[in-house]
Amino acid sequence: QVQLVESGGGLVQAGGSLRLSCAASGRTFSSYTMGWFRQGPGKEREFVAAISWSGGSTYYADSVKGRFTISRDNAKNTVYLQMNSLKPEDTAVYYCGASPAIVVATTPWGYKYWGQGTQVTVSS
Repeated sequence: QVQLVESGGGLVQAGGSLRLSCAASGRTFSSYTMGWFRQGPGKEREFVAAISWSGGSTYYADSVKGRFTISRDNAKNTVYLQMNSLKPEDTAVYYCGASPAIVVATTPWGYKYWGQGTQVTVSS
């Protein structure tokens, strides 16, 4: 069992930055692939970024590539999402997910555990 708690969301102007954190409970955090997803009003949950258990491999949606960076600190049981050059279309609730699979998943169905989400609002 893994419990996830996101933080760091808020209101920011276009072009600004935010760093999201996802703190995980449990002693097996380092064995999980971690991902960030987002869901806007009336939209489906979409993939943003993912990172392998070791941190050696990262994956990004085309819409955030070059602007967002995912990282993890296994000693702190935490995964991060640094978001730069934010745009109004980045506005959404951001969720982190944990997957026990070795293969990194880029769809929500590949993740077993989810946090409660944190709201990110980017004003124009």
